[in-house]
Amino acid sequence: MNFKKALVALAAASVFSAAVSAETLSVAATPVPHAELLEFVKPKLAEQGVELDVKVFTDYIQPNVQVDQKRMDANFFQHQPYLDEFNDGRGTNLVTVAGIHVEPFGAYSNKIDSLDDLTNGAVIAIPNDPTNGGRALLLLQKAGLITLKEGSKITATPRDIADNPKNLDFKELEAATLPRILGQVDVALINTNYALEAGLNPSEDALIIEGSESPYVNILVARPDNKDSEAMQKLANALKSDDVREFIKEKYKGAVVPAF
Repeated sequence: MNFKKALVALAAASVFSAAVSAETLSVAATPVPHAELLEFVKPKLAEQGVELDVKVFTDYIQPNVQVDQKRMDANFFQHQPYLDEFNDGRGTNLVTVAGIHVEPFGAYSNKIDSLDDLTNGAVIAIPNDPTNGGRALLLLQKAGLITLKEGSKITATPRDIADNPKNLDFKELEAATLPRILGQVDVALINTNYALEAGLNPSEDALIIEGSESPYVNILVARPDNKDSEAMQKLANALKSDDVREFIKEKYKGAVVPAF
């Protein structure tokens, strides 16, 4: 074998070796901003020997089910209170790897320009899952529209409303459907990832929105058996990098806020 052929063979062997040693990490994510953030860090992880396989989901159940059943390695779509409720209700033991960002939760309408314009009996749509529904009600309480029973927390439901001066009519619906039915109700309380996906601008379109002090940090989630793996930690570090902080600030203009 001449020298040139030897170099070609060596280069090919190096590429093959790198491909063999690369570790694939599969992550379930909702489209915006989670999958976008994962795609942003994918090249950096590839340089570190981690091939990121991002699978997009549009619901809040399957990403956890897939990770729990070891069909996927991790997910990125939820906050800690939701994960706690899911673990309690499903008997799962999923764990937090890292907190990445906050998506301030907001109220939107195609019919009114201010919550002060709500009429008696107005229809209000809120998410039907255990924590985001309560989060919506807590935001409406903060706006002075309702009063919840003393001690009500993020698991509150419309049954926990103690005072409803405008007799607001609450409809509990799947979170992902809320942007699509916005024209059919007076107000809808929408998670920011779904608002962004629907072309809404939370910082401009929301009638009321949580502040940056929101405790609902979106988290990277895995299982106890893989949360400390080298590949998982590389992903967590990449998502908490200065590059991601700047990407979030530039792309989402306050609709998504870094939590690191």
